[in-house]
Amino acid sequence: MEFRSAEFKGRAVHALHDTELQKALGNAKGGFIDKRRIQVEALPEFEALRDTARDIKNHVLEHLDHYLEKYEAAVTAAGGHVHWAADAEEARRIILDICRKAGAKRVTKGKSMVSEEIDLNEALIKEGYDVVETDLGEYIIQLAEEPPSHIIAPAVHKTKKQVSDLFEAHHKLPRKETVPELVGEARQMLREKYFTAEVGVTGGNFLVAETGSSVIVTNEGNGDLTQTLAKVHIVTSGIERVIPTLDDVSVFLRILARSATGQDTECYTTYSTGPRREGDVDGPEEYHVVLVDNGRSKMLGTRFQDMLRCIRCGACMNHCPVYGSIGGHAYGWVYPGPMGSILTPLIKGMDGSYDLPNACTLNGRCGTVCPVRIPLPDLLREVRHKQWRRDQTPKRQKQALKLWRYVAERPKLYHFAERLGVRILASMANGEGKLRSLPFDKGWTSTRDLPAPTGRTFLELWQAKRGEE
Repeated sequence: MEFRSAEFKGRAVHALHDTELQKALGNAKGGFIDKRRIQVEALPEFEALRDTARDIKNHVLEHLDHYLEKYEAAVTAAGGHVHWAADAEEARRIILDICRKAGAKRVTKGKSMVSEEIDLNEALIKEGYDVVETDLGEYIIQLAEEPPSHIIAPAVHKTKKQVSDLFEAHHKLPRKETVPELVGEARQMLREKYFTAEVGVTGGNFLVAETGSSVIVTNEGNGDLTQTLAKVHIVTSGIERVIPTLDDVSVFLRILARSATGQDTECYTTYSTGPRREGDVDGPEEYHVVLVDNGRSKMLGTRFQDMLRCIRCGACMNHCPVYGSIGGHAYGWVYPGPMGSILTPLIKGMDGSYDLPNACTLNGRCGTVCPVRIPLPDLLREVRHKQWRRDQTPKRQKQALKLWRYVAERPKLYHFAERLGVRILASMANGEGKLRSLPFDKGWTSTRDLPAPTGRTFLELWQAKRGEE
């Protein structure tokens, strides 16, 4: 996927005025949030599970070398192969080499954000392989020749009409209009691909050091078909996805689906341990795991180590008002939303990703809902601090911050300016309670109204309530 985070502002403006995108985002917005809330309220121990998951992850990250070596030994003992990739280029080279040795012509893929991160599809297609995405959302965006806009719902930016148009154009079948019909048509088109692919690539939600197993969770079953029908199964995963035991997996499974899609559990949870053994009715002849670093080890021992706890549930972006307004493509790389605004600068570099952390309103919702309690608002501020120390902050913004600091350090001046501003804004609303247009801030009011203050500051209201002057 092309790195285009430097274009964030322009892409965000375009997204705000894209009526089809706004319709699609509006359809999805309530579903994720409401379903998660219902599931969390129905599980009294949810908060305790979050604490346990956080502690397991912290323990692993403090002893990551130990658990990775233990995992490698277990995979090898089960007949599999572990490959270590320092960066995206090495990961692509390893996977291409496996495909060549397998004599592959077709590669099927389950959903894997790491494969997006390393630009695997582009590399495979360039080498002449027929690459088929089997996750429904990934299949849709592959037909549309677009990157995913969400880490668990890649085609969340598409409306039903747009999907109907895509399928009609590519499948050359009578047009389908309903969701069940569209899903059935996709299954019909993909079925033959599974049986003719020599290599199947999946991600790995969890890697179990105890047994050498990789675990994937899906709602469609495409991951199972991808990894069991091809003669070679390749798992692509970040080095931080390893956890100690099978018992630990159960902790994460109880919080993952609830946080991601508002389900009590996924439809399919699949464990893979090595290649097919004697007596097995299915499974691959070869089993490979490609462990990708790609900047992750540099986070260890730093303020950003907490980010390596991420289990890629997408809850932070589901609850993010910025993501909810512009979608994922505006962020310009694989990982959008709050988690992407931290990971993108750390993985791709600080240059070209300045706007991502600065787009955040620091409302804190992402940190509140993170199932492994990553302090996302704190890390977003830390990225901003890094930008300031690298002298990346624009001159005009620095001057504005210096002016704000000058006023904020003088309480009388601050309160006077606050009272003046509130009264001016209240008068501009003409009693409507909202501002349809605001000088110097048309970027906001061009797409939404701004709630107008009532005419008194918070401090004045508080003092009035307490009977103070």
